[in-house]
Amino acid sequence: MLPRRQRPPASGPWGPRPAVLLLAPLLLALQGVAAAPAGAGGPEDSPGLQDAEFPSGLLQQAARAALHFFNFRAGSPSALRVLAAVLEGRATVNPKKGCQVDLVFTTDHYNPEVGEEHLGKCSARVFFRNQKPRPAINVTCTRLIEKNKRQEEDYLLYKHMKQLKTPLDVISIPDSHGHIDPSLRPIWDLAFLGSSYVMWEKTTQFLHYYMAQISSVNQWKTSDDAIDFDYTVLLHEFSTQEIIPCRIHLVWYPGKPLKVNYHCQELQTPEEASGTEEGSAVAPTELNNF
Repeated sequence: MLPRRQRPPASGPWGPRPAVLLLAPLLLALQGVAAAPAGAGGPEDSPGLQDAEFPSGLLQQAARAALHFFNFRAGSPSALRVLAAVLEGRATVNPKKGCQVDLVFTTDHYNPEVGEEHLGKCSARVFFRNQKPRPAINVTCTRLIEKNKRQEEDYLLYKHMKQLKTPLDVISIPDSHGHIDPSLRPIWDLAFLGSSYVMWEKTTQFLHYYMAQISSVNQWKTSDDAIDFDYTVLLHEFSTQEIIPCRIHLVWYPGKPLKVNYHCQELQTPEEASGTEEGSAVAPTELNNF
């Protein structure tokens, strides 16, 4: 049974809570963003509100959702990206359907090496269906990690995971001092990959999520040699500040589609309570779910 949802302390084993970026929307037109197909539920057929009326942080909210979707569909622990900065964007509201955000932002590698520059730039169209989760996303990123390098790094991580003892004797990552042992870093990265799908599915225009801690881990051997990985994560929900336990089952093999099943506790709607999805493990140049 999953632990009950709880409010986090001011700081915890994963360190102080990350600050929420609150940058004002920029009144700039986005160039070169792929348009959603007709019937996608976009707001083009209705006049939009003025940008000044949008909540602060909307561009960052859209960028985080786009990256969760990108990371999941890429299916590579070695290609994980995090938001660096939003460069420009605009938003349009259809009161009956939701809010569409077009934006350009830069990204960092999830595990940047010393002196490494920004990993690249992304353009995205994100459509929030009013207060419903699982925003529709079309995202394109440049400066992708070289395919051969990504495959090599993924295979090294795969070999490390296969050599770990079964069952894994892991209580929590990070530990009570906020430390992640280097030998457990592959587990954290793989968990973040699977959690990206969950965080994208749960994101709304006003709620976003941060993977705070892995509270339990199990691993099984499979007949096809894939990593069969079952774990429980604690997701920090902004802006409610609640901690949500989610049990995630992930099946991963380098170069093959990532499979994720999950169940989170005490969610508001049946659609949010559990989910299953498969996506491409090779990062294409354009990703969308419109």
